Amino acid sequence: MQLYQQPIAQRIAWLEQLGQAHSSHFLSAPQQQARAQYQAAHPSAIVALKCMDGRLHLPVATQTPQGIIQPFRNLGGIFDLGWPYLGDLIADTVCQAERANRPVLVLITYHFSRGSKARGCAGFNCSKTAALAAARQLQQQFRQLYPDLSRVYPLVCGFETDSDGLLIHGGLLPDDQAILDLTCLTPDTTIAPLLQQLLPDMSARLQADLLPLLQGNLAHIAEIHGSKRPLAQEHREWMLCIGRGFDFLHVPNTALIIGPFSPDLTLPLRQAAAIIAANMQQRRIPDDGALLLASVPYQQAGGEQRRATLKATFLANFAMATVQQHQPQLAEKLYIKTATLHWPSQQLEFFSPQ
Repeated sequence: MQLYQQPIAQRIAWLEQLGQAHSSHFLSAPQQQARAQYQAAHPSAIVALKCMDGRLHLPVATQTPQGIIQPFRNLGGIFDLGWPYLGDLIADTVCQAERANRPVLVLITYHFSRGSKARGCAGFNCSKTAALAAARQLQQQFRQLYPDLSRVYPLVCGFETDSDGLLIHGGLLPDDQAILDLTCLTPDTTIAPLLQQLLPDMSARLQADLLPLLQGNLAHIAEIHGSKRPLAQEHREWMLCIGRGFDFLHVPNTALIIGPFSPDLTLPLRQAAAIIAANMQQRRIPDDGALLLASVPYQQAGGEQRRATLKATFLANFAMATVQQHQPQLAEKLYIKTATLHWPSQQLEFFSPQ
């Protein structure tokens, strides 16, 4: 029996086991050693803004140790640096990198499928053109906020989900055709000169630290081509996640993840609830229950952890109230779990709200 067909209690148990396995892998000696060696050789901080779609697993797609790429995930991959909370998080990330004398590479991603438009990004009605335009707009915001490209470099990256291949965009115009499409290259391609030609305004340090991601992606694409993996086509989401700390949850068509970034969370919550309700009504998932999971990360125990607990409780209550108002039948079948995530260990810690 596949996961989506299992009773809700078993699906929730699977989720808890997945979180524990992710933390154990993250803390394993080989992974810690790999991170340390990688950061010593490639000191740039790497941030990725991406859709909640589970297929966009950049550490796997670039063969990069977990914990190197800092993810920001949101429904549809929609972001705006004018959002106060998102802007503060980005500013904190940049300041932290500057204190360590590290430049910041920002991967602004969009995704699409060459095999079927329907496998594209639902947040943009599967329109590759609209998704790319939004990524370009976000890139412009980054350039306005951080004009020194040696300090912060925003890079638009397409992600072709059939092959897990990256497309690196040069230039600034929406119709610019300067693209390095890794799906068209062989694993032994020498990428460095192509990168220099495509991104002449990127510093040598950042190019050197982008290069292993692209080389890893070439190797990963070759593995995907040889594996003949099945393509996930049908939406069977049964989880509504709100908050941050969901990087362990990279399973296609399982969860709808809403980052707490937008000042108006009601609209994406309504959209996500409607999708899960439709999945039940059309029997794509069992109607015995769905899960609402709220998670907030923290760095240190004590006051910061207690505040994360309060924030996760608030997000769970806010999300539940929204679902009750707009999808009351789904609300009756919604199980609620709240958690904090200890960022240094990636440990998901469930708790019962007071």
